[in-house]
This record gives sequence, structure tokens and C-alpha cells, in this order.
Amino acid sequence: MTQPDNHDQTSSTPQAQDENQLIAERRQKLAAIRAKGGPAFPNDANPSHRAAELLKSYDNHSREDLEATPVQVAIAGRVMLKRIQGKASFLTIADSSGRLQVYLNDETVGEDKHAEVKRYDLGDIVEAGGELFKTMKGELSVRCRSIRLLTKSLRPLPDKFHGLSDTETRYRQRYVDLLVNEDTQKTFLARSLTLTSLRRFMTEHKFLEVETPMLHPIPGGAAAKPFITHHNALSQDMYLRIAPELYLKRLIVGGFERVFEVNRNFRNEGLSPRHNPEFTMMEFYAAYTNYQWLMDFTEQMLRQVAKAVTGSTSMQYQGKLLDFSKPFTRRTIVQAIEENAPEVAGIDLHNENSLRLELQKRGVDIKGPVMSRAGIGALQLALFEEVAESRLWNPTFIVDYPVEVSPLARASDSNPSITERFELFITGREIANGFSELNDAEDQAARFQAQVEAKEAGDEEAMFYDADYIRALEYGMPPTGGCGIGIDRLVMLLTDSPSIRDVILFPALKREDA
Repeated sequence: MTQPDNHDQTSSTPQAQDENQLIAERRQKLAAIRAKGGPAFPNDANPSHRAAELLKSYDNHSREDLEATPVQVAIAGRVMLKRIQGKASFLTIADSSGRLQVYLNDETVGEDKHAEVKRYDLGDIVEAGGELFKTMKGELSVRCRSIRLLTKSLRPLPDKFHGLSDTETRYRQRYVDLLVNEDTQKTFLARSLTLTSLRRFMTEHKFLEVETPMLHPIPGGAAAKPFITHHNALSQDMYLRIAPELYLKRLIVGGFERVFEVNRNFRNEGLSPRHNPEFTMMEFYAAYTNYQWLMDFTEQMLRQVAKAVTGSTSMQYQGKLLDFSKPFTRRTIVQAIEENAPEVAGIDLHNENSLRLELQKRGVDIKGPVMSRAGIGALQLALFEEVAESRLWNPTFIVDYPVEVSPLARASDSNPSITERFELFITGREIANGFSELNDAEDQAARFQAQVEAKEAGDEEAMFYDADYIRALEYGMPPTGGCGIGIDRLVMLLTDSPSIRDVILFPALKREDA
């Protein structure tokens, strides 16, 4: 028995009332199908072809060729258009590859079946069989000899002229968005191609794809606030992964010299056009490399992936040219401020008091648990984030981050206050973060302890002390470079998408009943 839809029945707008009426009519049609006996939702469909392959193989055939040598086909898909013209009916059926027209009349399928087809609704899923032919207008079609309903659609599709344009509804009902918005389908096909291209590039360069835990006894590998859950059998709290870094570096210790993981991470942070609490990254680690090698490798990778996905190393993003073809710019934090923020030209970027005064003028809380403890390097970084980061349009590596904000990165031999670390910015957004890995167990233990003290002082994103990771380092990790690339933000660039929600199939949203 079908259950009433309480949400529909309580809707009071004229548009909602019209939709409720259409749903009621469709439910009546389904009830009539059930009353006839037999399966209302048959499960023995066996289409022989898909729309795209038929169009590719036969669209260039003439009407005479198809009449002389009939091609028998069976296709299945969703009815997206229906047109009754005189005594004939035309249906446009869509499968995941494309669309194909089906033609039928009383003669081809029988009067009773044709009358049944006329009661089909847009959105119904059908299977149709017959032979290919060309219409008088030259459109490849199926002259239908048999057709049946596989799935009754109980809800009407959005109006074909206006589509599904409400952003909130598109994110919340992605299944409908994919049905009616071709651009949405293209975005997620491009996302899949991006991941395929990345994996191909990594395996071609002798990296081994691995899988590491998503439930961690200790969260680590990034400065972030974790989600906490509880494991009943172990009687202990667990944390959803904020990064796979420390596990991947354990594998470097174990002798796998090149590893990568396409990983889902979870960080208990706010929502924005660039942030979703559940997101995808690719992290990779290579023994006997450093951050200079990583920058060269990452630049080569992104250039190749961009060409594979978009066909070019130059593209438009939000109406402005984005160019991957030229060598990526490399700048220190101070250089980036000096070149991109003329409004702070008079500030002494190496004076702590000057930096604090400028940050305070810009509304940064310099007395909070994090900034009150910040040194020169961390203050320079905070100012960079305020005045320069958003202006880095074409790919730019910002290098030599301060030790105090880089607890897992190796310090520079020539300047112990900075690390061999970079972040890659494109269109004003961080896309990648990489560094020469800290492989000195004693130094890492001291860095972890400093993070513990920061957490005790109120920094919620400071790292935990991971004793097992220190133990792993004590066995010896070779010199290693490691990098993480934000897949969602990369796909945003490659698909000209303004929000991270546009490239995540089911982004985090507030509950409808909340």
C-alpha cells in the first residue's frame, strides 16, 4: 500500500497544491497497474544498446541504408519528452549516455499498447524495442515494436523551460538536479575524469595506491577540529580522519617508498563556498625527495590533469583567464605581501608590534589563544591571509612557512625558524600543501609537545601527541617529500564552479526539519 506524503499534503502554496495533484494522479495510475496483476516494477529488463553508441554508429547512415538493412535494438531509460502528433507518439528516452527518440503508433505496437503509452508520464522509466530508422527530418529514432513500463515516476520532473534552478533544492535533491541539468552531469563526469587522470599520473610515476584508516584513536596529520565518535566494543572514543598523513608516513618507514591515497577527510568546521566538513584530498609521499622536487612534480601533475579534463592548460574561471601553461610563480610570504598588497607598503613586516597593530586594525583577534602566542612568522602569515592570499589568481607557490605553524615539516638547514614547506594558491584559494617531511624523531616529539601545550592554552585545532608515530620515526624514515591536494577545489577550477557544493554530489546541509 502506498503511504501518504505528509509534506506534500500540508503544503499550501498554489504551486505545491498543483504538484500534490499531479502526484495523486500518478499514484492512481500506479494503483491501476497493480490492479491488473503482475509485477508493477518488473526486474527483467535487458537493453541491448545505449543511446550514445547507437548515435555514434548509425547517425551517419542514410534512411535508405537503415531501411535496406534493419538494425534491431532495445533501449531502456527515462521518458524526458513526450509528443503526440496525429495518430503517432514520439518519446525521447534518456539513459546515462544520452538521448534517443522512439516512434510508435497503433500499427507498430497495437491500439491497446499505444493507448497505454499515451498515459505514460515524463520521468517514467521504460524499455523499448524495434528497428532503427531516420525520420523525415533526419533524426535517428527507434521504430518501436514493443514497449513496457519498468518504473512509474510518482513525482513530476521540474518544468522543462525553467529546470531546477533553486540552488538549495539542487544541492538537497541532487538526484533531480542530475536528471534535468546537463551541466551538473558534466561537472561530475569531469570530477570522475579528474580522479582517473590523477591516479593514472601517480601510477605512471611508480606510486602505490594504498588505503589507511578513517577511524583514528588519535586525530593527526593536520591542524583541525575533529569529529568524535565512540566505539562500543573497544569502549573508547574514536575520531573521524582529519588527514591520512601520519599513516602514510608510517608506510614510508615500512619500506613503501612511494605511496598515495585518495582519501575522504572530516573536519568539524564551518560551511563556506570553499569548505565542506566532509571533503576529498589526494595525499602522496615519496622517499628521497624534498619540497623543491614536490613543487616541480605537483606543477607537472596539475598541468597534465587540466589538459586531460578540459583539453587545455588555459581555461576560463568565473569570467577570467586561468593559465596553467606558464611556470608556476614561487614567492615567500613576505614577497607575496609586498607584491600583492600595496596598501600595507609602509608596514615593517619584520616588526612584531607593527604586524600586531596592522592585524588589529583589520579586525583580527590578536589576544586570542592562538594569536597571543604568535611569533613574527605566524603574524606575517596572518597578514598574508588577510591582504594577499585572495589576490593570487594564477598558480603561485608560497614557500618557507614558519616552524611554529608547520609542526610536521622539516626545518630549513640555513634558517631554523622556517620550514621547507609550500602552499599552492590558485584563484585566491589554497589547492595544495606540501613539505619536506620532518624525520627527526626527537624534533618531532618536541613539536608534538608544543602542540599539546597550545591545545591546553585554548587552541582547539592544535595536534595531539602521537606516541606511536614517534616510535615509527625512531625506526628511521628516509628523507621524504609529501603533499596533499584538495580534489574538490581542483574540480571547482576545472569545471568553472563557484562553490564547493557544486562539485560534491551530496554536500552537507542543515536538516530540512531543523
